[in-house]
Amino acid sequence: MQTPSSETRMQLSDLQASALQLNTLYEQLEVKRHGRVWTTEELALGFMGDVGDLAKLIQARAGIRTIDDWQTKLGHELSDCLWSILVLAHKCGIDLEAEFARNLRELGEYVSNELDQGP
Repeated sequence: MQTPSSETRMQLSDLQASALQLNTLYEQLEVKRHGRVWTTEELALGFMGDVGDLAKLIQARAGIRTIDDWQTKLGHELSDCLWSILVLAHKCGIDLEAEFARNLRELGEYVSNELDQGP
């Protein structure tokens, strides 16, 4: 699997391709260990666990929770969450890049309209 250097910036499609390459390796490991690959539902449950871990690290960042090396762990957990989103989008047939652009446009219009209405 190809890993970009820290100087390299990847496009969303590149990130998704790398995430899917890793998912292929995970699926091989799942078959080796359990005789089958994880279902989309199981991937979503794993993502929920990662989001819970992310929330704890955000609390550590705010000083509410004590976690050693929280900043390094925070970057790792955000990356885990992004990996899950990229893989889940693919498995669910979602064009994440198009959906993200549409959502940003619609939310931007909504917020702008709300701001234009005044207090």
